[in-house]
Amino acid sequence: MQPTHATQRIALLLASLLTLAHAQAAEIQLRIMETTDVHMNLLNYDYYQDKPTDAFGLAKSITLIKAARAEAPNSMLFDNGDLIQGNPLGDLVARVKPFKAGDTHPAYKVMNQLGYDAANLGNHEFNFGLDFLRRTIATAKFPYVSANVYIDDKDKDGPNAKHAFTPYIILDRSFTDTEGKKHAMKIGVIGFVPPQIMQWDRQHLNGKVITRDMVQVAQKYVPEMRAKGAQLVVAIPHSGFEKGEVAAFAENAVSKLAEVPGIDAILFGHAHAEFPSPAFASYPKVDAARGTINGVAAVMPGRWGDHLGVIDLTLDNSSGAWKVKTSQSSIRPIFDKAAKKPTVDADPMVATAIASEHADTLAYVRGKVAETRAPIYSYFAQVADDPSVQVVSNAQIAYVKKAIQGTDYAKYPVLSAAAPFKSGGRQGASYYTDIPAGPVAIKNVADLYIYPNTLKAMLLTGAEVREWLEMSAGQFNQIDPKGAAQQQVINNSFPSFNFDTIDGVTYELDLTQPAKYDGKGAVASASARRVTNLRFEGQPIKDDAKFIVATNNYRAYGGGNFPGLTAAKVIIDAPEENREALVEYLAANPQFNPSADSNWRIAPVPGISLTFVSSSAAVKYLGNHPKIKLVKDAGDGFSLFELVP
Repeated sequence: MQPTHATQRIALLLASLLTLAHAQAAEIQLRIMETTDVHMNLLNYDYYQDKPTDAFGLAKSITLIKAARAEAPNSMLFDNGDLIQGNPLGDLVARVKPFKAGDTHPAYKVMNQLGYDAANLGNHEFNFGLDFLRRTIATAKFPYVSANVYIDDKDKDGPNAKHAFTPYIILDRSFTDTEGKKHAMKIGVIGFVPPQIMQWDRQHLNGKVITRDMVQVAQKYVPEMRAKGAQLVVAIPHSGFEKGEVAAFAENAVSKLAEVPGIDAILFGHAHAEFPSPAFASYPKVDAARGTINGVAAVMPGRWGDHLGVIDLTLDNSSGAWKVKTSQSSIRPIFDKAAKKPTVDADPMVATAIASEHADTLAYVRGKVAETRAPIYSYFAQVADDPSVQVVSNAQIAYVKKAIQGTDYAKYPVLSAAAPFKSGGRQGASYYTDIPAGPVAIKNVADLYIYPNTLKAMLLTGAEVREWLEMSAGQFNQIDPKGAAQQQVINNSFPSFNFDTIDGVTYELDLTQPAKYDGKGAVASASARRVTNLRFEGQPIKDDAKFIVATNNYRAYGGGNFPGLTAAKVIIDAPEENREALVEYLAANPQFNPSADSNWRIAPVPGISLTFVSSSAAVKYLGNHPKIKLVKDAGDGFSLFELVP
């Protein structure tokens, strides 16, 4: 059959349209940059050691930002939260010398000059309360998003629930394609925070807001953003990436967010880790070379400004809509660990912008509180009773004993749970407490207790105290008594801030036993008993005995998933920070001895060398620890040590 004139005309028209579409097709190179978990480390200055540092500081990563921008024809910059809390500068402007109405918070004195496109709220943004948070971010000259925090009102569980913050935004931007032509584009940006803020900052948030699951909220709003014209969607979850199954209301939900259709890029954080990196190569659906999760471009640039996250996207509209054609994610460090030298200089803008706040912080942290008769350090805090944890426990016990005087609770023994906060690991060989004998200043107090937690006390049974310690003992690897002659004791995936030791009782840890609980507080081995010889005043503790245990709001309200620890068991809901209790204790003991009382130990395993890694700087204190010896200096700031039977 011969084609008719009509069909020929249609074919010619289609060919013309295809030719026109091909002629109009364009390609855009877009660079997306991320900072995250700055924790008020705006300057490259360590307030705890009271000296400059090359290891961290937004002032350093700003130099990377400027260089990365200069390389790219189109770029955007985002922050992923945990910005306004984390060091003495953050404490100063929040509590000690609050920034005044009409002033700009120092974080935004810096960041407002950098042209951020948008930012997300992290969990630590809520540490100082909602009023302070809202007053603070109001001084930012860029928008904030947080989609899974809602107002706690009569509509909170229904379709009319109101967001506490702007859930998402759609930014209008103009980008230049590879041929030099301009294109208008709508960029959708959505943010998320761990739902666990309701536990961690219960005293600030209860009755005011609620949280919802990040993935469920994303599934609702990403299609809505697309329907409203978003041609590219950037998700900014303040959330980490876990390898295993991700349940509803998960703290670390990035793997599931990468499965939500319509998300083009994920800028994540919270875990203070680095992605892409070889550490994630074995994770499901990860392309460690390209830096994708389930095919979605993703990046996580460490913490404290020590890296800049970069995602390079090639966008193509040959299909009639802009789509990601290729992507490459990378992280740029401010310090070369192999060469042991900085990669960039600090941008001088930061020192100028916050000169007065920096000076005020230095004056604050240098204020003397007391004198210690012995050094306070945390080099061995994960394997032996430790002076940095001991002094915190002493202060917590003193506070609680004073608080219960004259009450019915005064009849119960007071114990204290505390954990080592600074213990190296991915934070580096310098991330330990090391306070020499002599004057103790506010900077040292902040070094001993780095979080703005508030002090709580719980009434618990002996059985509950035991399970608390069993959960804490998950920090250790199981030791095989018939295995290798040398075995590492510390499970590096277990956060040191969840390794609570309890003072006021004595106990041993049998690491030949498996951990009873997994990291989420679920029973992993019901018959396991790592905690042995648990005693109070020399006598075995009975399951029905009653104790008051001093702790912090994070732990008391469920942080770390410790079994049996709930708000219902809190009997002292103090508004004072644990740091304030520490200052009060030191003021009452102006010359104190912080030496640990050795109330717990790891039981030896015959024939097995139990080893662990700590800073090489710990060697100077080995004389205080006859049961610890140096095995080998690794040459990277860390050394291998051994527990001696």
